[in-house]
Amino acid sequence: MKALVFHGVGNVSLDEVDEPVIQHQTDAIIRITASSICGTDLHMVRGTMPGMKPGTILGHEAVGIVEKVGSEVKEFKEGDRVVVCSTIACGQCAYCEAEEFASCDESNPMGPEAGTAFFGGPALSGQFNGLQAEKARIPFADFTLVKLPDSISDDDALLLSDIFPTGFMGAEIADVQDEDIVAVFGCGPVGQMAIASAFLMGAEKVFAIDSLPDRLKMAEKQGAILVNYEKVDPVKFLKEQTGGYGPDSCIDAVGVDAQTPHKGPAKGNSLLGGLQHLIEQKMVAPWTVMFGDQWRQGDAPFQALCWCVEAVRKSGVVSIIGVYPQSSILFPIGMAMQKSLTVRAANCSHRKYIPSLIQLIKDDQFSPSQILTKHEDLKDVVKCYEQFDQRKPGWVKVELKPNQAA
Repeated sequence: MKALVFHGVGNVSLDEVDEPVIQHQTDAIIRITASSICGTDLHMVRGTMPGMKPGTILGHEAVGIVEKVGSEVKEFKEGDRVVVCSTIACGQCAYCEAEEFASCDESNPMGPEAGTAFFGGPALSGQFNGLQAEKARIPFADFTLVKLPDSISDDDALLLSDIFPTGFMGAEIADVQDEDIVAVFGCGPVGQMAIASAFLMGAEKVFAIDSLPDRLKMAEKQGAILVNYEKVDPVKFLKEQTGGYGPDSCIDAVGVDAQTPHKGPAKGNSLLGGLQHLIEQKMVAPWTVMFGDQWRQGDAPFQALCWCVEAVRKSGVVSIIGVYPQSSILFPIGMAMQKSLTVRAANCSHRKYIPSLIQLIKDDQFSPSQILTKHEDLKDVVKCYEQFDQRKPGWVKVELKPNQAA
């Protein structure tokens, strides 16, 4: 079968690989009908999520049809249409019973302290092959798959696999309440879902901070107030727009590949500041691509996080859903403490949120597929990665379909 395979930092290719097989009786094999590219996938290729094993199939978002199940799979049968939870969970440990599926004690073969198990990630995430392929093995299928109703399209279902639940969780752990003012840093796919979710939870105003015109335009269509950080200083602007207080909550939907402003009033001009950003880049990911236009890591790994802490009001909430590797150790703790902030960070427990979000879509309250901007064949996946990596206009969210022409 065809699959996108990681061979090293800046080196991926569409390869012919062996079809997956049942390895444990709790497994299922699915035929993938749609997958997508996530910003987290770029962390693997850029090297900002270190520890990737060459030969790993990439991708962690997919919809498919069950083709085979192990003898211990009880909830699914051949022919069932399913969405895959990006995080893998056993469903039976103490954390899973508390619906903290991202903290599952049993699903990660690297051990309970290794962190969240997910598809297409580095060694510490369990070295599970990913979903940008024609077929995939799904461990702990009863809790990693969710059955889909016929009324939900593949397009909407695909966004349930990761980014809609993650954005929704981001607003939830930000404690968004009726009439709150919320700032979302980063208007990529997860940021778009955080904006939508904040409005669904009753936010009065949502500020959308980014510099890319197509992403800002998409946020504006959702009703957000736009903040281009290369035209205004985002912290000063947010303070001015909130009577000097700052938003009630700030959501970091960017993570480790954040960019510093390259023009405008927020641009840093000091040699010391530039050196500090370079040191931070190398601390987080020492083996990333440093030159050229492709696969470049963000040049200010902690920029969005620092802005969140600076901008939010005293006693406010900072919600961190942008991805940071375990090598990220810098945080403005002094400012957070002096402002009496609540800070929450989490990998998403997708299994916790997907059933309720399915119902929300069925009730016509929201259609997440509105942010899909490209529909491409899996055979063109490398080209899609290159365009998405460079943040080319129109490449906000890419859907991949195996054998689309057929």
